[in-house]
Amino acid sequence: MLLLTDVDAVYLDYGAPKARAVGRAAPETIDEQHFSAGSMGPKVAAAIQFARNTGRKAAIGKLEDAAAIIRGERGTLFDPQSSGTES
Repeated sequence: MLLLTDVDAVYLDYGAPKARAVGRAAPETIDEQHFSAGSMGPKVAAAIQFARNTGRKAAIGKLEDAAAIIRGERGTLFDPQSSGTES
């Protein structure tokens, strides 16, 4: 599943000085409640649900980066085979 938006990746603490992009995450390591309900929250929730229910990868990133996201070079990848969260 590929979700395209105007932001290059999912960010923890988005808008704060310590904000950091998430490059790869196991679905269980990201809490969708930490993301705005009117913005990234529904996208993160959908990606997590897809990865958990299907055992397949889901990704979120910028429309212009679609090809790079598919190659795993950009965006945030929700990988059920992953064991943590990486920047």
